[in-house]
Amino acid sequence: MRSQTQYGISSQEVHRWALSQLIDAQILKPISGWKCTLPVLLSILLRAAARTCSIPAACRDLTHAPSDQAVFNALECGLPKTLPVLEQRLHRALAATLPRRLLKRRWEVAVDWHLVPYYGHPKRSKNELVSSKPLKGTTRFHAYASACIVSRGVRYTIALTWVRKHESTVTVLRRLLERIRAAGVKIRRMLLDRAFFSAAVMQLLQAEKVPFIMPVMLRGRPPKKGRPATGLRWIKRQPAGWYRHTIKSVSVPVCVSYRSYTHKKSGRRKSQKLLFAAWKVKGTPTEIREWYRKRFGIETSDRQWRQARIATCTRNPHWRLLFIAIGLLLRNLWVWIHDTLLSEGSDETRTMNLEQLRFRRMLEWIALEVRDLLHDGSRPCAI
Repeated sequence: MRSQTQYGISSQEVHRWALSQLIDAQILKPISGWKCTLPVLLSILLRAAARTCSIPAACRDLTHAPSDQAVFNALECGLPKTLPVLEQRLHRALAATLPRRLLKRRWEVAVDWHLVPYYGHPKRSKNELVSSKPLKGTTRFHAYASACIVSRGVRYTIALTWVRKHESTVTVLRRLLERIRAAGVKIRRMLLDRAFFSAAVMQLLQAEKVPFIMPVMLRGRPPKKGRPATGLRWIKRQPAGWYRHTIKSVSVPVCVSYRSYTHKKSGRRKSQKLLFAAWKVKGTPTEIREWYRKRFGIETSDRQWRQARIATCTRNPHWRLLFIAIGLLLRNLWVWIHDTLLSEGSDETRTMNLEQLRFRRMLEWIALEVRDLLHDGSRPCAI
């Protein structure tokens, strides 16, 4: 029986692990500055992420830290000039946090979109920004797509990519699949958002032989009175079960299921019909619904990495991608600590208690370690 509940973790170890991950991935090339060295630069980025503040704010808090302009100059010189090289190094950093035991079995993987509101102009091209429904006073966003293992307690982010305006969902999904396989993770089934529901996406997944579950999106106007419903609208009127549907020469099984919920205003119990497109997935409608519900765990992961996102107003999309990746790396480190050091039992009967070390507490540890490293104790300094 494996038990490590008495394992002691210090803030120095957490800071050292986070710093070594960024250094080993070689995201930034070595810096020859006498004050703004690579460990100092990465420590400032970690403190800005842990405090959810900007880089200038993190530099002003620390007496022995370099100026914010020196940090910006080091980022400009140290980051790769091309996006593919930067994403490759970020992917290497994400894959380095995965324990080897994860590569022995298949996992359910969820793919999600991240829209970060943007209120300025693009740096070079309009393709840097994606248009979407109004949110937080804007219709322009920096868009990202990520893939995450959705098993309870083992929600590692295994792939991240920047989405440009001209790229289709097929292009983005193909890039994520390549990186998932490069990390050595085997896909048991893929859980996708309804935005991926299209014939091209389903054709890609069938060609790649990847089982998937995704909600059905009913497009187009509903039939008029006296005109019979066809296609997916005809299936929606059927009882729970499996039905075959063809979309642009792509044949896919459609599962009709139900969910029960309590109405917010009336307080009465009601039922809602759900439609899922599922390929190479066998099960009852209830099982399909419960399998897809696991995808909602990725929302908790999104909320956590936003707690470790560096605040910025830069127009540089490479910097923005780096700041989001640092938040995901810190969350992966938090999962790795619980999965490797604070879990109980063997690989088959592993149990994890995420309350042993809260994500916020781990971020506070990192912020305090950077303060002890780059501050002389004089005031003012944000804890």
